[in-house]
Amino acid sequence: MKVTVEKNEKVANMIFASIYPLYLNRLEKNGRTKEELDQVITWLTGFDQDTLQTLIDEKVTFRTFFERAQMHPNADLIKGVVCGYRIEEIADEFELYKNCRRMEKLIDELAKGRKMEKILRQG
Repeated sequence: MKVTVEKNEKVANMIFASIYPLYLNRLEKNGRTKEELDQVITWLTGFDQDTLQTLIDEKVTFRTFFERAQMHPNADLIKGVVCGYRIEEIADEFELYKNCRRMEKLIDELAKGRKMEKILRQG
């Protein structure tokens, strides 16, 4: 599937704090924890725990969330299909959308029981 400008903007304007509980709920149903979710997000984005919580409290959009992030140098190693989109085929002009899908891929792997050392790509 191809990302469109409209799709990118829709995701960019979503509030991260409104999606975070959905991620957490999914993971807890699969026996994973909030700490593990936060570990994956902080690894990907470079945020520390306090900054992550502040962004949630401020109800920032995904645009702001990823603008403030310092993406992990190994984020490019996150590949595969999420929601019908092959991450490595998402055009560079839709970097925000690609980063959202990368984060969702890590969360999917966590939910499926993959070991943390495999999820946090080391290159």
